[in-house]
Amino acid sequence: MSSISPILQQFSEEEQQEFVRYLKQKNRRGDTKNVQLFKLILAGNTDKIDEQLYGKPARNTYHALHKRLQDAVIDFVASQSIKGETSEELDILRLLLAARIFFEQKHYKIALKTLAKAEQLGLQYEIYALLTEIYHTKIQYAHLQTNTPLQSIITAAEQNLKYFNQEQHLAMAYATIKARLADNPKVSAKRVIIEVLDTYSISPNTGFTFKSLFQLMNVLVTAAEMHRNYFEIASYMSELYTIVSEKAALAEKHLYYHILILHLMAVSYFRNKNFTASLSFTEKMKQEMEKQKGKYKRLFEEKWTTLQALNLNYNNTAIDAISLLSNNKLLSLDGQITLIMCHFQQSQFTEGYTIFRGLNHSDQWYEKKMGWTWVVKKSIIEILLLVELDKLELVWSRLESFKKRFAPRLKKAGEEKALTFIKLVTLYYDNPNQVITSKFEEKVESSFKWIGTEREDIFVMSFYAWLKAKMTQRNLYEVTLELVNS
Repeated sequence: MSSISPILQQFSEEEQQEFVRYLKQKNRRGDTKNVQLFKLILAGNTDKIDEQLYGKPARNTYHALHKRLQDAVIDFVASQSIKGETSEELDILRLLLAARIFFEQKHYKIALKTLAKAEQLGLQYEIYALLTEIYHTKIQYAHLQTNTPLQSIITAAEQNLKYFNQEQHLAMAYATIKARLADNPKVSAKRVIIEVLDTYSISPNTGFTFKSLFQLMNVLVTAAEMHRNYFEIASYMSELYTIVSEKAALAEKHLYYHILILHLMAVSYFRNKNFTASLSFTEKMKQEMEKQKGKYKRLFEEKWTTLQALNLNYNNTAIDAISLLSNNKLLSLDGQITLIMCHFQQSQFTEGYTIFRGLNHSDQWYEKKMGWTWVVKKSIIEILLLVELDKLELVWSRLESFKKRFAPRLKKAGEEKALTFIKLVTLYYDNPNQVITSKFEEKVESSFKWIGTEREDIFVMSFYAWLKAKMTQRNLYEVTLELVNS
């Protein structure tokens, strides 16, 4: 697969057409094959691609062409981001660069005025990286600023440097926590988080910017996802959101990060099975997405749709969830898996499998794009769909494949529940009648080590609900809601 294929797959139809125009404008010769290569990669038609392009094997020529196309993709994405919505960072950067040019040209009065405007915006939006450059310039030309004492400039620069270092420490803490959890999946996520934050002297306070608060929340949610334990972070997330609430007056100035924070809070509450609170945050998220003429609406629409549908589904309004997802023409991979799950829980197995068959990339591709946990979940859903549709050969094939592909990593990650579940699915499919016996029920009860409804992962419970529905011969959706809300 081409290294740029995942990027091209995310281009909208409008962006695809715009990119073709961009390539044609760059082409100096009429026989350049970059447009043809772009279309082949976009269509996933990459088998012997050099021969398709040149009529004969030409790997070296192809690689040179691919390199030029990759460079063009980078330039196009960069130019589109600048040409599109003007960000606060770009506004400040333009002012800073303009001020420096004015200084070099000895237009000192307008240079100082432009630099002051850049500083004002930097402080307003708490963009400490650019403020570092602004204060560097202010100190460099301090001798021209007769109305501003040098010490006040130095004091402001030092204070900004503290905030900048705080953001750097958060970024390093995030990377450290993720690495430590990956190396030792069985260790307590909460303990790792506390230790790492202490190492970097990070303690949440009202001096945190919206970006910093988002970074810290993202650290917590990432750790919770890796361990499937959102209960551990619930109180910490609430504490951080209290700080966000105290900075409400600045929320619209930091709209992008505020929306991300609302999304993380909604995710945290959903995974802790507090659907009322989660729906409250998705509503706030939707309201924020409409602000500034819907500046970020398109960017966050998919995240909102999927999370809203999940909340609706587990809040006993599955029909609304299916309708919301089905009416979205550009559904994300998370959205597609959610829609398949909703159909499955309504015993609409054919509808679910039809959507599933559209997920035709390799597991390696999905793992790079969505992560290993997502691929495991996808594989389990496929097996359950095939069982319900009684596709005999495919069921046995997928069961064997699951054990071979995932068993070692699941054991290493301490995720034996998934393997136990697959073993029980195998037993059920081998002899469906045994599932209603007391012997099978005892086997199920002894196989799983539950940590309590409050702490147990919602998706783990949803898979188990299928087994319990078979054991009790009851409606799957009813059993699912009963388990999750008990």
